[in-house]
Amino acid sequence: MIGIFILIFAYRYYASLAERFRKVKWQYGLLAIGIYLGTQLFFGLFYGIYLALTDPEEIDNINYTGFSGVNLIGWLLSIAAVYGIYKFLENRFLKERLKGPAIEIQDIGKKED
Repeated sequence: MIGIFILIFAYRYYASLAERFRKVKWQYGLLAIGIYLGTQLFFGLFYGIYLALTDPEEIDNINYTGFSGVNLIGWLLSIAAVYGIYKFLENRFLKERLKGPAIEIQDIGKKED
């Protein structure tokens, strides 16, 4: 249930970023969902490999529906990945915004052939 709330928050967070920089909102929202789910998938995969190497009998006793420390760590890593890529995109969009108008300003007054 917490994962669903994180997905909704991530979608809205990226959609607001896209709206602020006049990009397609739903595409960046889906990007956020993909980042979250991908991080969860990789964390689960690596945790499963770790369990298989250290205690193979423990794999049969995994409870996927409960609240545990491993789930909390997975959520925190996923939130950190979503936030990190958000900041990366925000900085990239800011650089694009600063670079774009300067070129247009230099072209003012020039005759087109």
